[in-house]
Amino acid sequence: MDFGVVLQTNPPASRTVQLAQLAEAHGFSHLWTFDSHLLWQEPYVIHSAILNATKRLTVGPFVTNPATRDWTVTASVFATLNEMYGNRTICGIGRGDSAVRVTNGKPTTLKELRESIHVIRELGNSRAVEYNGATLQFPWSRGSELEVWVAAYGPLALKLTGEVGDGFILQLADVDIAAWMIGAVRDAAEKAGRDPDAISFCVAAPMYIGDDWEHMRAQCRWFGGMVGNHVADIVAKYGTSGEVPTALTDYIAGRTGYDYNTHGKSGNDHVDFVPDEIVDRFCVLGTAADHIAKLEQLRELGVTQFAGYLQHDNKEETMRVYGETVIPALSSHITAKR
Repeated sequence: MDFGVVLQTNPPASRTVQLAQLAEAHGFSHLWTFDSHLLWQEPYVIHSAILNATKRLTVGPFVTNPATRDWTVTASVFATLNEMYGNRTICGIGRGDSAVRVTNGKPTTLKELRESIHVIRELGNSRAVEYNGATLQFPWSRGSELEVWVAAYGPLALKLTGEVGDGFILQLADVDIAAWMIGAVRDAAEKAGRDPDAISFCVAAPMYIGDDWEHMRAQCRWFGGMVGNHVADIVAKYGTSGEVPTALTDYIAGRTGYDYNTHGKSGNDHVDFVPDEIVDRFCVLGTAADHIAKLEQLRELGVTQFAGYLQHDNKEETMRVYGETVIPALSSHITAKR
């Protein structure tokens, strides 16, 4: 199993770079950042600094979207970074949440997402692609390699992921929900004639090493609110029963609103509706042994990477314990592909 760290690009940018260097020193393989250019600093500028300051990290957005950035520009960023620093980039992409909602926009359609994945991947791999009636290719790009991992929750988005994604990003660590969603992606891949084992499966959630459960929950409750944004859209489309597990939909019944100014922050004041049970199920909290036990369950489901959010007050200590205890325990056998 691989391990990643997910950071917000809050100023100063030097702090983000410092945390990335620390992540690499502790054995993490991936460094991901939020991509909402109004809420935080521009990630791709900071990605360049991270790649320059590290030697092994694979770096990418968690996640970008097809609405706020031109697809060809996004592909050019990755191809350029790959030329500068070797093939050490990765593209996480979804329909759009905070980046589009703060401008009163809407997530893109699945059709647009599918098309954008194709354009970004082809150009990002130094290949030609048809786009808006023209055949495009970067004349300066040679040998660039780029995987596109898709963030998804709903049935149709999971189907799309299985059909076209190089990887699947699931932003919660509930074992039962992960089993259902991974199964849906694998089934879609098989029906599309793809090898499900060729797809990477990434579970992402806040990781906090500690023993004060009340404090850990308070620091990570924001995550249930963030997930609730996506779940609310799914419930609006599918209802509260049937195609979507009730474990994912029941808890948002008390959701009344959401303030993106505190999006992804431990001080989010719009997450009182998230119960302790959801925090415990969606996140990875507790001692190193607690983390190892839960991650072992996820690995058994086919998860090939765990990406831990560090939007809390225990960043350095959590990474240290992961480097010294958790990562070695999960990497001691069955080394998964990236």
